[in-house]
Amino acid sequence: MARLVGYMANRHDRLGAALHQERAVVAPPPALGPTGWGLGFYQGGEVLHKKRPQMDGNNGFDWETVTRDVRTDCAVLHLRQPTVGDFRSQNTHPFRMRSWLFAHTGTISRFGAIEERLRGSLPDFINRNIRGKTDSEVLFHVVLSFLHDSGHLDNLDVGADDLFSAVRSAVALVDRLTAEVKAPDSSMNLVITNGRLMLGLCRGARAAYVERRGLFDPPADLPPDRGSPGVSRYVMLTSDLESIELPADHVELEQGQAVLVDRDLHVQTRSL
Repeated sequence: MARLVGYMANRHDRLGAALHQERAVVAPPPALGPTGWGLGFYQGGEVLHKKRPQMDGNNGFDWETVTRDVRTDCAVLHLRQPTVGDFRSQNTHPFRMRSWLFAHTGTISRFGAIEERLRGSLPDFINRNIRGKTDSEVLFHVVLSFLHDSGHLDNLDVGADDLFSAVRSAVALVDRLTAEVKAPDSSMNLVITNGRLMLGLCRGARAAYVERRGLFDPPADLPPDRGSPGVSRYVMLTSDLESIELPADHVELEQGQAVLVDRDLHVQTRSL
């Protein structure tokens, strides 16, 4: 099993507190074997990673410990049990190109039969950025290729319409190629962000999001506010929730539905 979390907030100092508050939903599922985790985040104008490609299960693992020293208002967290690609850093989510971060749970059906055609559709400079052996990384770069085609690959102020269109086009391409090799529909739950706009897609596993204003359940060791940075607000998207009883304040996404969160934490949903 896996877990995928996307987080956007109005403050840089509340990621750990938000994960604590949502711990019943974001907690790692029981591991069926070796797992790996990755965290991508934005800090000081840079896109940064923390990764551990392999662990023997999830005993003692929690997201609050992983993020203890991380200060960010936008992050992508991923817990992985591989279906395509072995345990190594190059195969550990989230993946990065330029300002973009991406993580995925699920599997592209019969990926080996369509990988060459997917990669053949990419501009050379995007194809060369693929380092690992996962279907997820290729899917990420397919989305990037559509952003490139529309002139928004390096646009930090890319609009929701353009990001949604790129994801929808990438999913449609995968669906067309898998249908041609008579494969079943692919599971493609994903999160993609450039630090200013985030999109989460529900396509296979259960996914939900929550909007919060304030901390009603802060951790005991939460450091005091410095100055008056304002009330903490955040949106958190969590995927792969098959074993989770969702709290009433979480909004569950329908299959094929995407949620988009902008820098002002405005939330909108759309269907592919």
